[in-house]
Amino acid sequence: MAKNKSKAQKHKDVFKVAKSKNLKVKSKTKPVTTSLKKINIVNNEKVCKVNKAFSEVRKEIQNLSKDTSTSSKKPLQIPRSPPAEVLNMDATTESFSQL
Repeated sequence: MAKNKSKAQKHKDVFKVAKSKNLKVKSKTKPVTTSLKKINIVNNEKVCKVNKAFSEVRKEIQNLSKDTSTSSKKPLQIPRSPPAEVLNMDATTESFSQL
């Protein structure tokens, strides 16, 4: 019975000490193979293309606005109808005073 008790009382350690036996052999570090520079170059090219397209659109809009502004510089005359009655200020002041 004493043998069984010693086995039951054994607790596994929570923290293990690293031993030379347990260490795995690590492979050599490999260089990181990224194509970050290629991605940046491609992105810069796309940005340049989009900028050119927008600059062309902006120039077209400016040309259109210049065309419309030259035609809109002509003075617009709004026809106004003459007043039906000529207002008499003396009569209106008298009517207000009576109120």
